[in-house]
Amino acid sequence: MMNEHAEQGWLALFPITFFSITLGLGGWAIATQRLEQTLSLPPFAAKVILGLDILVFVAVLVLYAAKVLLHPDHVRRELRHPVKISFIPTVSISILLMSVAFMDMHRGLSYALWVVGSILHAGLTLYIMREWICQDYFEISHMNPAWFIPVVGNMIIPLAGLAHAPQDVSWFFFSIGMVLWVVLFTIVTYRMIFHRSIPERLLPTLFILVAPPAVGFIAYVKLTGGLDAAARILFFFAVFMLAFLATLATRLGRIRFYLSWWAYSFPVAALAIAGTLMGHLASSGFYTGMAVVLWIMLSLLILFLSARTVLSMTRSEICVEE
Repeated sequence: MMNEHAEQGWLALFPITFFSITLGLGGWAIATQRLEQTLSLPPFAAKVILGLDILVFVAVLVLYAAKVLLHPDHVRRELRHPVKISFIPTVSISILLMSVAFMDMHRGLSYALWVVGSILHAGLTLYIMREWICQDYFEISHMNPAWFIPVVGNMIIPLAGLAHAPQDVSWFFFSIGMVLWVVLFTIVTYRMIFHRSIPERLLPTLFILVAPPAVGFIAYVKLTGGLDAAARILFFFAVFMLAFLATLATRLGRIRFYLSWWAYSFPVAALAIAGTLMGHLASSGFYTGMAVVLWIMLSLLILFLSARTVLSMTRSEICVEE
Protein backbone atom coordinates (compact mmCIF):
# COMPACT_ATOMS: atom_id res chain seq x y z
CA MET A 1 0.00 0.00 0.00
CA MET A 2 2.74 2.46 0.88
CA ASN A 3 4.57 1.70 -2.35
CA GLU A 4 1.37 2.32 -4.27
CA HIS A 5 0.92 5.75 -2.67
CA ALA A 6 4.57 6.59 -3.20
CA GLU A 7 4.26 5.79 -6.90
CA GLN A 8 1.18 8.01 -7.22
CA GLY A 9 3.07 10.95 -5.73
CA TRP A 10 2.19 13.78 -3.39
CA LEU A 11 -0.77 15.04 -5.43
CA ALA A 12 -2.78 11.91 -4.63
CA LEU A 13 -2.32 12.71 -0.93
CA PHE A 14 -2.98 16.47 -1.27
CA PRO A 15 -5.51 16.97 1.56
CA ILE A 16 -8.77 18.90 1.44
CA THR A 17 -7.64 20.46 4.74
CA PHE A 18 -5.41 22.83 2.74
CA PHE A 19 -8.53 24.99 2.28
CA SER A 20 -8.40 25.68 6.03
CA ILE A 21 -5.59 28.10 5.18
CA THR A 22 -7.93 30.21 3.05
CA LEU A 23 -10.48 30.26 5.86
CA GLY A 24 -7.88 31.75 8.17
CA LEU A 25 -6.71 34.28 5.59
CA GLY A 26 -10.27 35.22 4.67
CA GLY A 27 -11.20 35.77 8.30
CA TRP A 28 -8.02 37.80 8.82
CA ALA A 29 -8.86 40.00 5.83
CA ILE A 30 -12.38 40.73 7.11
CA ALA A 31 -11.19 41.33 10.69
CA THR A 32 -8.57 43.77 9.37
CA GLN A 33 -11.16 45.45 7.17
CA ARG A 34 -13.55 45.97 10.10
CA LEU A 35 -10.82 47.38 12.35
CA GLU A 36 -9.64 49.75 9.62
CA GLN A 37 -13.20 51.07 9.34
CA THR A 38 -13.64 51.35 13.12
CA LEU A 39 -10.30 53.07 13.70
CA SER A 40 -10.59 55.21 10.52
CA LEU A 41 -7.40 53.75 9.04
CA PRO A 42 -6.59 53.65 5.31
CA PRO A 43 -8.01 50.47 3.71
CA PHE A 44 -4.62 49.08 2.71
CA ALA A 45 -3.70 46.10 4.86
CA ALA A 46 -7.06 44.38 4.36
CA LYS A 47 -6.70 44.61 0.58
CA VAL A 48 -3.21 43.09 0.72
CA ILE A 49 -4.41 40.21 2.91
CA LEU A 50 -7.45 39.66 0.68
CA GLY A 51 -5.20 39.55 -2.38
CA LEU A 52 -3.03 36.95 -0.66
CA ASP A 53 -6.13 34.97 0.29
CA ILE A 54 -7.30 34.91 -3.34
CA LEU A 55 -3.89 33.78 -4.60
CA VAL A 56 -3.69 30.95 -2.06
CA PHE A 57 -7.29 29.91 -2.74
CA VAL A 58 -6.73 29.74 -6.51
CA ALA A 59 -3.48 27.78 -6.04
CA VAL A 60 -5.10 25.26 -3.68
CA LEU A 61 -8.19 25.00 -5.88
CA VAL A 62 -6.10 24.26 -8.98
CA LEU A 63 -4.10 21.59 -7.16
CA TYR A 64 -7.20 19.95 -5.72
CA ALA A 65 -8.93 20.07 -9.11
CA ALA A 66 -5.91 18.25 -10.54
CA LYS A 67 -6.30 15.66 -7.80
CA VAL A 68 -9.97 15.23 -8.71
CA LEU A 69 -9.03 14.58 -12.33
CA LEU A 70 -5.97 12.41 -11.77
CA HIS A 71 -6.77 10.63 -8.50
CA PRO A 72 -10.57 10.41 -8.19
CA ASP A 73 -10.34 7.34 -5.90
CA HIS A 74 -8.52 9.40 -3.27
CA VAL A 75 -11.16 12.13 -3.53
CA ARG A 76 -13.95 9.60 -3.07
CA ARG A 77 -12.24 8.39 0.11
CA GLU A 78 -12.24 11.93 1.48
CA LEU A 79 -15.93 12.26 0.60
CA ARG A 80 -16.68 9.31 2.86
CA HIS A 81 -14.04 9.85 5.52
CA PRO A 82 -15.57 10.53 8.99
CA VAL A 83 -13.20 13.46 9.62
CA LYS A 84 -12.15 14.80 6.21
CA ILE A 85 -15.74 14.99 4.95
CA SER A 86 -16.33 17.93 7.31
CA PHE A 87 -13.47 19.89 5.72
CA ILE A 88 -14.99 19.75 2.23
CA PRO A 89 -17.23 22.81 2.90
CA THR A 90 -14.09 24.85 3.58
CA VAL A 91 -14.18 25.38 -0.21
CA SER A 92 -17.61 27.02 -0.19
CA ILE A 93 -16.94 28.90 3.06
CA SER A 94 -13.75 30.38 1.56
CA ILE A 95 -15.84 31.71 -1.34
CA LEU A 96 -18.44 33.12 1.06
CA LEU A 97 -15.76 34.92 3.08
CA MET A 98 -14.42 36.51 -0.09
CA SER A 99 -17.97 37.65 -0.84
CA VAL A 100 -18.14 39.38 2.55
CA ALA A 101 -14.72 40.97 2.04
CA PHE A 102 -15.73 42.39 -1.37
CA MET A 103 -19.01 43.88 -0.10
CA ASP A 104 -17.66 47.43 0.18
CA MET A 105 -15.26 47.20 -2.75
CA HIS A 106 -17.14 45.51 -5.58
CA ARG A 107 -20.82 44.74 -4.98
CA GLY A 108 -21.23 42.85 -8.26
CA LEU A 109 -18.31 40.51 -7.55
CA SER A 110 -19.53 40.04 -3.99
CA TYR A 111 -22.95 39.00 -5.30
CA ALA A 112 -21.48 36.51 -7.78
CA LEU A 113 -19.27 34.96 -5.10
CA TRP A 114 -22.21 34.83 -2.68
CA VAL A 115 -24.44 33.02 -5.16
CA VAL A 116 -21.77 30.45 -6.01
CA GLY A 117 -20.73 29.99 -2.39
CA SER A 118 -24.30 29.70 -1.08
CA ILE A 119 -25.46 27.18 -3.67
CA LEU A 120 -22.31 25.11 -3.24
CA HIS A 121 -22.53 25.21 0.55
CA ALA A 122 -26.22 24.27 0.56
CA GLY A 123 -25.44 21.25 -1.61
CA LEU A 124 -22.49 20.22 0.54
CA THR A 125 -24.53 20.58 3.74
CA LEU A 126 -27.22 18.29 2.33
CA TYR A 127 -24.63 15.77 1.14
CA ILE A 128 -22.79 15.69 4.47
CA MET A 129 -25.98 15.36 6.51
CA ARG A 130 -27.04 12.50 4.26
CA GLU A 131 -23.70 10.78 4.85
CA TRP A 132 -23.99 11.30 8.60
CA ILE A 133 -27.41 9.69 8.68
CA CYS A 134 -27.21 7.00 5.98
CA GLN A 135 -23.74 5.57 6.61
CA ASP A 136 -23.19 2.55 8.83
CA TYR A 137 -19.53 2.94 9.80
CA PHE A 138 -19.35 6.18 11.82
CA GLU A 139 -18.78 5.79 15.55
CA ILE A 140 -18.95 8.23 18.47
CA SER A 141 -15.13 8.27 18.48
CA HIS A 142 -15.22 9.86 15.01
CA MET A 143 -17.09 12.88 16.35
CA ASN A 144 -14.91 15.98 16.68
CA PRO A 145 -15.31 19.77 16.48
CA ALA A 146 -14.54 19.75 12.73
CA TRP A 147 -18.13 18.57 12.30
CA PHE A 148 -19.15 22.17 13.05
CA ILE A 149 -17.58 23.43 9.81
CA PRO A 150 -20.70 22.87 7.64
CA VAL A 151 -22.79 24.45 10.42
CA VAL A 152 -20.68 27.63 10.58
CA GLY A 153 -20.93 28.04 6.81
CA ASN A 154 -24.71 28.37 7.03
CA MET A 155 -24.28 31.18 9.57
CA ILE A 156 -21.82 32.99 7.29
CA ILE A 157 -24.26 33.12 4.36
CA PRO A 158 -26.39 35.92 5.94
CA LEU A 159 -23.34 38.18 6.39
CA ALA A 160 -23.49 39.13 2.71
CA GLY A 161 -26.85 37.55 1.97
CA LEU A 162 -28.86 40.41 3.47
CA ALA A 163 -27.48 42.69 0.76
CA HIS A 164 -27.92 40.21 -2.07
CA ALA A 165 -31.21 38.38 -1.48
CA PRO A 166 -34.55 38.63 0.37
CA GLN A 167 -34.17 38.55 4.15
CA ASP A 168 -35.91 35.18 4.47
CA VAL A 169 -33.08 33.54 2.52
CA SER A 170 -30.63 34.62 5.20
CA TRP A 171 -33.02 33.55 7.96
CA PHE A 172 -33.30 30.13 6.28
CA PHE A 173 -29.57 29.47 6.39
CA PHE A 174 -29.12 31.06 9.81
CA SER A 175 -31.83 28.77 11.23
CA ILE A 176 -30.06 25.70 9.85
CA GLY A 177 -26.77 26.75 11.39
CA MET A 178 -28.17 27.65 14.82
CA VAL A 179 -30.24 24.51 15.31
CA LEU A 180 -27.51 22.17 14.08
CA TRP A 181 -24.98 23.97 16.30
CA VAL A 182 -27.05 23.20 19.40
CA VAL A 183 -27.48 19.56 18.35
CA LEU A 184 -23.84 18.97 17.46
CA PHE A 185 -22.53 20.88 20.49
CA THR A 186 -24.49 18.51 22.71
CA ILE A 187 -23.06 15.47 20.95
CA VAL A 188 -19.46 16.68 20.89
CA THR A 189 -19.61 17.65 24.59
CA TYR A 190 -20.91 14.18 25.46
CA ARG A 191 -18.19 12.61 23.29
CA MET A 192 -15.37 14.59 24.92
CA ILE A 193 -16.55 14.01 28.50
CA PHE A 194 -17.51 10.35 28.41
CA HIS A 195 -15.19 8.89 25.76
CA ARG A 196 -11.49 8.84 25.00
CA SER A 197 -9.77 12.08 24.04
CA ILE A 198 -9.79 13.03 20.39
CA PRO A 199 -6.58 12.18 18.47
CA GLU A 200 -3.63 14.53 18.81
CA ARG A 201 -3.79 15.77 15.23
CA LEU A 202 -7.40 16.88 15.79
CA LEU A 203 -6.88 18.68 19.10
CA PRO A 204 -6.50 22.10 17.38
CA THR A 205 -10.04 21.67 16.02
CA LEU A 206 -11.27 22.35 19.56
CA PHE A 207 -10.91 26.03 18.64
CA ILE A 208 -13.73 25.58 16.13
CA LEU A 209 -16.03 25.58 19.18
CA VAL A 210 -15.55 29.36 19.28
CA ALA A 211 -16.76 29.92 15.71
CA PRO A 212 -20.51 29.06 15.84
CA PRO A 213 -21.44 31.48 18.67
CA ALA A 214 -19.10 34.19 17.33
CA VAL A 215 -20.37 33.99 13.75
CA GLY A 216 -23.90 33.41 15.05
CA PHE A 217 -23.67 36.68 17.01
CA ILE A 218 -22.60 38.64 13.91
CA ALA A 219 -25.32 37.10 11.72
CA TYR A 220 -28.03 37.49 14.37
CA VAL A 221 -27.25 41.17 14.92
CA LYS A 222 -27.34 41.82 11.18
CA LEU A 223 -30.65 39.98 10.86
CA THR A 224 -32.34 41.69 13.81
CA GLY A 225 -30.63 45.07 13.51
CA GLY A 226 -29.69 45.46 17.16
CA LEU A 227 -28.11 44.19 20.35
CA ASP A 228 -30.53 42.21 22.51
CA ALA A 229 -30.32 39.47 25.14
CA ALA A 230 -29.92 36.65 22.60
CA ALA A 231 -27.07 38.49 20.87
CA ARG A 232 -25.28 39.02 24.17
CA ILE A 233 -25.63 35.33 25.05
CA LEU A 234 -24.00 34.33 21.76
CA PHE A 235 -21.17 36.85 22.12
CA PHE A 236 -20.31 36.07 25.72
CA PHE A 237 -20.49 32.32 25.16
CA ALA A 238 -17.94 32.71 22.35
CA VAL A 239 -15.71 34.69 24.73
CA PHE A 240 -16.12 31.98 27.38
CA MET A 241 -15.17 29.23 24.92
CA LEU A 242 -11.97 31.07 23.99
CA ALA A 243 -11.15 31.55 27.70
CA PHE A 244 -11.76 27.84 28.31
CA LEU A 245 -9.53 26.83 25.40
CA ALA A 246 -6.79 29.11 26.74
CA THR A 247 -6.58 26.78 29.75
CA LEU A 248 -5.52 24.02 27.34
CA ALA A 249 -2.59 26.03 25.94
CA THR A 250 0.05 23.84 27.60
CA ARG A 251 -1.45 20.65 26.21
CA LEU A 252 -1.97 22.10 22.74
CA GLY A 253 1.58 23.46 22.69
CA ARG A 254 3.06 19.98 23.08
CA ILE A 255 1.59 18.47 19.92
CA ARG A 256 3.50 18.38 16.64
CA PHE A 257 2.49 20.54 13.70
CA TYR A 258 -0.37 19.42 11.46
CA LEU A 259 -2.47 21.35 8.94
CA SER A 260 -5.20 21.14 11.56
CA TRP A 261 -3.31 23.91 13.40
CA TRP A 262 -4.99 26.30 10.96
CA ALA A 263 -8.18 25.60 12.91
CA TYR A 264 -6.85 28.13 15.42
CA SER A 265 -7.08 31.01 12.94
CA PHE A 266 -10.64 31.45 11.70
CA PRO A 267 -12.36 31.17 15.13
CA VAL A 268 -10.04 33.87 16.54
CA ALA A 269 -10.79 36.01 13.47
CA ALA A 270 -14.53 35.50 13.96
CA LEU A 271 -14.32 36.61 17.59
CA ALA A 272 -12.20 39.63 16.63
CA ILE A 273 -14.87 40.66 14.12
CA ALA A 274 -17.59 40.04 16.72
CA GLY A 275 -15.67 42.18 19.23
CA THR A 276 -15.46 45.05 16.74
CA LEU A 277 -19.20 44.83 16.15
CA MET A 278 -19.92 44.59 19.88
CA GLY A 279 -17.80 47.67 20.52
CA HIS A 280 -19.78 49.60 17.91
CA LEU A 281 -23.20 48.46 19.17
CA ALA A 282 -22.43 48.95 22.87
CA SER A 283 -20.42 52.15 22.24
CA SER A 284 -17.70 50.61 24.38
CA GLY A 285 -14.00 51.05 23.90
CA PHE A 286 -13.45 47.95 26.00
CA TYR A 287 -14.82 45.61 23.34
CA THR A 288 -13.02 47.48 20.57
CA GLY A 289 -9.81 47.14 22.56
CA MET A 290 -10.49 43.43 22.96
CA ALA A 291 -10.94 43.17 19.19
CA VAL A 292 -7.59 44.92 18.63
CA VAL A 293 -5.83 42.51 21.01
CA LEU A 294 -7.44 39.54 19.25
CA TRP A 295 -6.44 40.96 15.86
CA ILE A 296 -2.81 41.27 16.98
CA MET A 297 -2.90 37.69 18.29
CA LEU A 298 -4.51 36.55 15.02
CA SER A 299 -1.89 38.32 12.89
CA LEU A 300 1.01 36.79 14.82
CA LEU A 301 -0.70 33.39 14.73
CA ILE A 302 -1.20 33.44 10.96
CA LEU A 303 2.36 34.56 10.34
CA PHE A 304 3.57 31.68 12.52
CA LEU A 305 1.22 29.15 10.86
CA SER A 306 2.30 30.30 7.39
CA ALA A 307 6.00 29.92 8.23
CA ARG A 308 5.39 26.55 9.86
CA THR A 309 3.37 25.30 6.90
CA VAL A 310 6.08 26.28 4.43
CA LEU A 311 8.70 24.60 6.62
CA SER A 312 6.65 21.40 6.80
CA MET A 313 6.22 21.41 3.03
CA THR A 314 9.96 21.75 2.49
CA ARG A 315 10.47 18.81 4.85
CA SER A 316 7.88 16.73 2.98
CA GLU A 317 5.80 16.41 6.16
CA ILE A 318 2.58 17.30 4.34
CA CYS A 319 0.90 15.31 1.58
CA VAL A 320 1.96 12.03 3.16
CA GLU A 321 -0.01 8.93 4.05
CA GLU A 322 -1.78 9.34 7.39
